[in-house]
Amino acid sequence: MTLSQVVRFMQGCRLAVQSSVSPAGAPQSAVVGIVVTEHGEVFFDTLEHTRKATNLRRNSKIAFVIGGTAEGDERTVQYEGVADEPGGPSLADLKELYFERFPEGRERQTWPGLIYLRVVPTWIRYSDFSRIPPDVIEFDAEGLQTIRAR
Repeated sequence: MTLSQVVRFMQGCRLAVQSSVSPAGAPQSAVVGIVVTEHGEVFFDTLEHTRKATNLRRNSKIAFVIGGTAEGDERTVQYEGVADEPGGPSLADLKELYFERFPEGRERQTWPGLIYLRVVPTWIRYSDFSRIPPDVIEFDAEGLQTIRAR
């Protein structure tokens, strides 16, 4: 499984479990609707008063579990990265990608306090436990350089 194939797998997933760290150091998780760019960046929206937004503004480290939600599908991605709130042309491009998957997201733009978060990966592990032996591959920061260069 190549990194490009892993990115394509992630792009096929609409939902992910995201985890951030509370001010007290406790893990906090939520299901979010996502899109994934060709560079492996994860993008989603949330309200600025949510725990995830508050946590990520204080500590930008974030983790996701992507995939494995369909009956019989034992493929997952564990994903770690750093979140930011993009602006300008980058935000406009990411929002268009997001609205292709979630057209109702256009209407949410009017919600007070709606923010957008982009996550750049720092580590990815793809696992397919439907195979014997399982197919497990990791990409560290160095291995992820290939998708950022595209």
